[in-house]
Amino acid sequence: MAASLLCRTLNVLQLSRTTLLTGKRFCQSQPEPLTVRQQNNGIRRIILNSPKKRNALSLSMLESLRENILTDVDSEDLRVIIISAKGPVFSSGHDLKELTSAQGREYHTQVFQTCAEVMTLIQDIPVPVIAMVNGVATAAGCQLVASCDIAVATEKSTFATPGVNVGLFCSMPAVAIGRAVPRKVAMEMLFTGTPISSHDALLHGLVSKVVPEERLEEETFAIAQRVCQTSRPVVALGKATFHRQMAQGRDAAYATTCKVMVDNLALRDGQEGIRAFIEKRKPVWSHKSEKSHD
Repeated sequence: MAASLLCRTLNVLQLSRTTLLTGKRFCQSQPEPLTVRQQNNGIRRIILNSPKKRNALSLSMLESLRENILTDVDSEDLRVIIISAKGPVFSSGHDLKELTSAQGREYHTQVFQTCAEVMTLIQDIPVPVIAMVNGVATAAGCQLVASCDIAVATEKSTFATPGVNVGLFCSMPAVAIGRAVPRKVAMEMLFTGTPISSHDALLHGLVSKVVPEERLEEETFAIAQRVCQTSRPVVALGKATFHRQMAQGRDAAYATTCKVMVDNLALRDGQEGIRAFIEKRKPVWSHKSEKSHD
């Protein structure tokens, strides 16, 4: 019996050792998160974290990006979002392995619907979103840059919509890109897939600023910090109104913005800013959407 008990004990110990080793191997093989979210002093940084796959906007990557954008998006502590990427490619666009016939029409629809949701979300949330680009941005990756409110790029960065060269026209990226650059520039990009330089991207309005690589973070965070010095509800109202009136005709846009500026004046922070200017002092923002008057 003692021998039997000893054998059972040895078996349990061996099983435990095997489990521990397996667990250790399992932990070591845990994949890196597709995106990394960091936040400090009102600035949230979301890093595309799949450099081995050229930061492809797979369905999982898009879902992770959406989650990181939406987390506490209405918190007063969040003032601005910066989207950047690890590695030499900002984003190569969709993962073409997800777009084969084997995946099926339903899955393809889910990929593009999620992509559209993320791109519109960037423009619909109440805080500015800045793209910090250091490298290649193609197809949906270029769309991501075009969808952001502000984009800062390094001199070595390039932008392209090469889908036509693999038989998949960049129709969805064209929505954001066609609203960011002149029509003929967009059409040349879409019909040829030829990359444009960061300086051409700046010339045509795809990016806001081009800087040397060593100054990219400094310049981008300087913009973010300036946003943080303003009133959150005023910026939120201004961002929503800008996108709304850009989709309207001239007369409708003036009618919209006339009403919004009156509404802005009714905000507590709207009146605080005017009082501070008259009194020659720095404004003290409440960052709340409270009204000063009706």
